[in-house]
Amino acid sequence: MKKTTLLLFYFLVISCYQQERKCTDFKTGKFEFTQEIDGKKQTSVFTRTTDLQIETYNGKTDTASVRWVNDCEFILQKLHPKNMTEKKAISMKILFTKDNTYTFEYGFVGDEKKQRGTVTKLN
Repeated sequence: MKKTTLLLFYFLVISCYQQERKCTDFKTGKFEFTQEIDGKKQTSVFTRTTDLQIETYNGKTDTASVRWVNDCEFILQKLHPKNMTEKKAISMKILFTKDNTYTFEYGFVGDEKKQRGTVTKLN
C-alpha cells in the first residue's frame, strides 16, 4: 500500500510538470537545424521573418511562406516547388523551448505521420 501511494504521488508530480514554451522568441531570426539522413548528419541554416523562411541546405537556397496559426504553430508553403511533393504544405508545431533551442513536430498538412527535431537559434 505504501509503495502504491508513493508511486501514485510520483506520477502526480510528474504529470504536473510543464515544459517551457516561449514560442514568440522563435518567430523570427536565424536558425540551424541538424538531422541524420542515411547515417550522415545534415545541417540546414534558415532565416525566418514574420511571413517568409529562406533556407540553405546542401548549397541550395529555397524560400517558403510562413503562416502562423497561433504563437506555437505555423504552416510552411514553398514558393517555387519543383515537384508535387514540394507543393504540399508542412505543419510545424513548437512543443517546448529551452534557452536558444526549440523542439518541434512537423509533417505534411493532413498527414498523421509526424517527425520531431530540434532547432537552435543563432541570433
